[in-house]
Amino acid sequence: MKKIILTLLFAGIVLSIRAQVLQWTESLPGVWKATFGAPESHNLLNVSGVQPNKDAINGMPQAALTLDIEGIQAEIFDGKTYLRFPLIEGEQIFGLGLNFQTVHQRGKILNLHTDHYGGKDNGRNHAPVPFYVSSNGYGVLVNSARYLTYYVGTGVRKNSKNPPVTKDRNTDKTWSSRPYSDAVEVLVPTEGVEILLFAGPTPLDAIRRYNLYCGGGCLPPRWGLGFTQRVPKMYNAQAVIEEVNEFAKRGYPLDFVGLEPGWQSKAYPCSFEWDKGRFPDPASFIKILKELGIRVNLWTNPYVSPESPIFKRIEPYTGSHTVWCGLVPDFTLRQANTIFGEQLLKEQISIGVSGYKMDEVDGYDYYLWPDAARFPSGISAEQMRQIYGVLLQKLTDNLYRSRNERTFGLVRASNAGANNFPYVIYNDYYSHPDFITALINSSFCGVLWTPEVRGSKSGEEWLRRFQSVVFSPMAMINAWSNGTKPWSFPEVAEQVKYYALLRMQLMPYFYSEFAKYHFEGIPPFRAMALEEGFLNNSVPEVKEGSLEENPYLEAVNKEIKDQYMAGEYLLVAPLFTGQETRKVLLPKGKWYDFYTGEYVGDGQEITVTPGLDKIPVYVKDGGIIPMMESRLKAPASGEKINIEIRHYGEKSGKYSIYDDDGETFDYEKGLFSWREIIVSKNKKGRWEGSISKAPKGKPDNIGKVTFLFTTK
Repeated sequence: MKKIILTLLFAGIVLSIRAQVLQWTESLPGVWKATFGAPESHNLLNVSGVQPNKDAINGMPQAALTLDIEGIQAEIFDGKTYLRFPLIEGEQIFGLGLNFQTVHQRGKILNLHTDHYGGKDNGRNHAPVPFYVSSNGYGVLVNSARYLTYYVGTGVRKNSKNPPVTKDRNTDKTWSSRPYSDAVEVLVPTEGVEILLFAGPTPLDAIRRYNLYCGGGCLPPRWGLGFTQRVPKMYNAQAVIEEVNEFAKRGYPLDFVGLEPGWQSKAYPCSFEWDKGRFPDPASFIKILKELGIRVNLWTNPYVSPESPIFKRIEPYTGSHTVWCGLVPDFTLRQANTIFGEQLLKEQISIGVSGYKMDEVDGYDYYLWPDAARFPSGISAEQMRQIYGVLLQKLTDNLYRSRNERTFGLVRASNAGANNFPYVIYNDYYSHPDFITALINSSFCGVLWTPEVRGSKSGEEWLRRFQSVVFSPMAMINAWSNGTKPWSFPEVAEQVKYYALLRMQLMPYFYSEFAKYHFEGIPPFRAMALEEGFLNNSVPEVKEGSLEENPYLEAVNKEIKDQYMAGEYLLVAPLFTGQETRKVLLPKGKWYDFYTGEYVGDGQEITVTPGLDKIPVYVKDGGIIPMMESRLKAPASGEKINIEIRHYGEKSGKYSIYDDDGETFDYEKGLFSWREIIVSKNKKGRWEGSISKAPKGKPDNIGKVTFLFTTK
């Protein structure tokens, strides 16, 4: 193992720990680790039980750290650990949790604290992941399950190597109340911590190493990438079946339905058993839906009602405080996991329930346990707050793994180390623009986010929201409170149907992109800052000059929070209610309209007026998009599907399409296949396409293949 010795700097403070040194060990290629002081055993990676994908990390190109590792400083006093990571001029910082309004984090102060989102990016959110990535191509994870405070280029030390210039406010108009800072400073409220550094060389490479170190991203079942409808909270079995049949009758796709609180006999707190009035025969109900090709996802929260059959058994393994008069299980204990898990298996999973929506595991301070609460494991209430959503994901994922069944669900809280768990974050906030910013930020911290659709004030808003959710990890209408359906606004019902069916057509592409997330660590939906040719230091053609002469020079330095990449080739630029036109920033390279194949631009800012019927989507030159036939259900295990492979632009292209059974974990045993698609011009100058055969003994679920060359 390679080691670097780093002497601690204490700015004149004499401590007993002063004689120690910080030792950096390259534990895997491009992944450096150090411990300082006495780190706690309950950290984020230990709690999640993460196992790095060593083979995938070893397969990445060698890379040196672009962070000045010798400039990292650490010290302990007043029972706290202080960390300082250097920043250079022009460097931007991304990440530090699921923020909703900001993408650029330099200049921010964030207190990373698991909570519902309160409308302000202050660090309190559903996934306060203490990982950040630099525009210079490295990542930093502070592996602590505590409330961490980040001063991202705000504090100025008097011994700074790059201090700001002193200015006279009386005479200098460039004076600022926020002077230049050359460091990210972190306050950890414990006497020691573990730190991990991830090399690039690009920001995307650093994120890939982080995701792979956390086991790789999740690979949902194929049906999880279909369309889902969450029904009103007090629906009964007959109402659910009628609504499912209505979807089919009207020609709208549907793969799984979500039942809200009324499926349980008691909720807030929960009984974890079926209400016999609304669902007198749950097993038959689920069987009927499965015969219709529909899976069932159940809402719950983990707080145990006094009327739950597990109340007395689980009580010794719960915390000192209740939530809505319900017990709070300590899921760091084996006994609590066993009792809770047995109830889910017995009542729901064993009869065919396919997943869960884990609600209320994030916050709100007024009903969740206080930081003074006690848990029988000895873990602090603060730590429990930071990891509770991760523990619920881990528990339920293990239940499905024990049955060799994949699940795909929803959760209100997550954190570092949960990258591999098959859950998408959601919340009660409902700003469409902020939902897109959150989708962008999810790519920096190893979580998934859905900009779900609930209600709208107009058909325009309904369609705009629906268009966005189609290009996200989970295509979902959440009608728990208002009963909305895809056809609720008749004036745009056909356009909504078009996009719902387009989601299904794109399933081979999105499924392959999720496979890359799992095997290669590449986020399936990601920020423009991670796209090659987008950051200003990746666009060498940009000429020097004033911003008036070169507006694109200004644009690439702006905070881009309303457009994103969907997979390897698609650029998505949503419109919001009231917008008829918008500007789109195209990275370097030629880009083409997804719908027509027409050329739209190269490394420039364009203004588009797509009309209400379209969400702007663009494909990079040489892009290959495999699409299946329009259908109402995801392909079943072993079902052959015909695919149309679309090629865009003037360049030859390559794409790897992924295949497995779509439902089990047999892919972890090697039962999967990657098939290479190649498009190039023949000797006569005509486009030709080919797809490799599936390896012998590997999944082969692709039927007839046709090619469409969209750009004439």
